Amino acid sequence: MKRSPLYESHLRLGAKVVPFGGWQMPLFYRLGTVGEHLACRSAAVAFDVSHLGTVHIEGPGSYDVLQRSLTNDLSRINPGRAQYTHLLSDEGWVVDDLIVWWISKDSFDVMPNASNTSRVIQALGGQERTQERALIAIQGPKARALLGSISKVAAGVGRFAVGEFEWEGYHCRVAGTGYTGEDGVECSVPTGCALDFWDALRDAGIEPAGLGARDTLRLEAGLPLHGHELGEGITPLQVGLEWVVAFEKGEFIGRTSLEREAKQGVDRKLYGLVSATRQPLREKAKVLAVREGKGARDPGDLIGVVTSGNYSPMLERGIALAFLDASAHVEIGDRVMVEVRGRGVPATIVDTPFWSHEGARR
Repeated sequence: MKRSPLYESHLRLGAKVVPFGGWQMPLFYRLGTVGEHLACRSAAVAFDVSHLGTVHIEGPGSYDVLQRSLTNDLSRINPGRAQYTHLLSDEGWVVDDLIVWWISKDSFDVMPNASNTSRVIQALGGQERTQERALIAIQGPKARALLGSISKVAAGVGRFAVGEFEWEGYHCRVAGTGYTGEDGVECSVPTGCALDFWDALRDAGIEPAGLGARDTLRLEAGLPLHGHELGEGITPLQVGLEWVVAFEKGEFIGRTSLEREAKQGVDRKLYGLVSATRQPLREKAKVLAVREGKGARDPGDLIGVVTSGNYSPMLERGIALAFLDASAHVEIGDRVMVEVRGRGVPATIVDTPFWSHEGARR
């Protein structure tokens, strides 16, 4: 199992450390998952996300390699920006969802998910630099204000912008990205200063948070997770991520299969579910129809499956993402039944995100 440069600090802080994607990573600290979740929504937290990969691609032709391999269109952005994109298989399935940091003209950092770094290198080339840095996500409505006491440059990077800053003589990178539905940044800091930078964040009043809260936060924000809403057998169109696919740019891996699916229509679609109770909705739970009409299945018929589910600390209800059959002809506002531990939990189909500061409280 691999260890983050911050591993010893996690132990000192009393974190519960668990295996994740081949790494030993903190699940939660003293506040617990719900406490860390609420701290992120109200103030600021720092996540160690060093398990995510960094693949550096540079030199003439780097742009062309990424442009003909990934689904999104790099010509929509410029150096100094970041872009969310997908690497597909020939079948159009999501091999990985990535963030590309465009550093300078012919220099890119590609950020794969933990278990997919080798597959991304196989497809794109480049050099792995994961072990050379710690990656720390500072997230929450007060993230920039608190981070500003450590580095005004890092705190000032714009949304989906990429920048560089110096800290204690080390050259660091930062992007205005995150995975919580909150404002914030992600800092890539060399291992030589990683522990000091992590400690400085805590001294500035930023609570450490583990992967448990990161998962409940991304679920409340309606964000897909590889291995759940993305992966083998799943295309971007089924997840409602058409905006990640730039058919107009030309060829990319998986384009032919996606064009075929776009023409025929998807056979399932990802929806949000909110339960009528505090009962958490669970992954792999069956989703059953409860009404007839409008082409829907008969009550009790299986119409889908939950891909991610949990308790929402902000809504105080169970929430889930679920693939529902297109043939069920469901609509936002329809009621369904979710089988959890042998009993039915009433739920409603909703738009995502489930909650946001802009008023998406349901």
